[in-house]
Amino acid sequence: MNTSSYTELIKERLKSEEIKTIGNIDTSYKHAAVLIPFFREDDTLKVLFTKRTLNVEHHKGQISFPGGAVDKQDTSFLDTALRETEEEIGINSSHVSVLGRVDDIIAKASDFIIHPFVGTIPYPYNFKLSQVEVDRIIKVPLEVFDPVNSTAAGNIVDPGNVKSPVYEYKGEIIWGATARIMANVMRMIGDI
Repeated sequence: MNTSSYTELIKERLKSEEIKTIGNIDTSYKHAAVLIPFFREDDTLKVLFTKRTLNVEHHKGQISFPGGAVDKQDTSFLDTALRETEEEIGINSSHVSVLGRVDDIIAKASDFIIHPFVGTIPYPYNFKLSQVEVDRIIKVPLEVFDPVNSTAAGNIVDPGNVKSPVYEYKGEIIWGATARIMANVMRMIGDI
């Protein structure tokens, strides 16, 4: 399937799903937004993740999506996701093709309501990593997250006492809020 075909298919599937949004349920929660960047490499559909540094306030050393807390100047959650993506890995927002949203989730361990957006990015790309926030980029084939794929490493209960799938790829462990978001992505887009 060519890039245009899979992009349209993902967009249509996301559009056909009712998104579960979470509003201001409790003033102790902060809002954040992330981008789930899809791209093609070697005829394989992949997802780009970041490995967080040990210098960040939350989720030190974990695998995550580019994104972060809503700032006062952000006009929408999408603005937050795109701004944070540019700050963390250098992708200009005009180079992101937003395909849609997936369900909001709560990261109880850090008290965030996370608003995830799916988009495609050009690849290869001249990434510029924030040395404070991003240790490195990790590119994972989408098939790793297929629920029937044997690469799923099981489930854990994260520090926020929430059950989370766990995925392993080349020695990297994807779990917690990031893994729950990917499980939602796979549920919503189905088999691509």
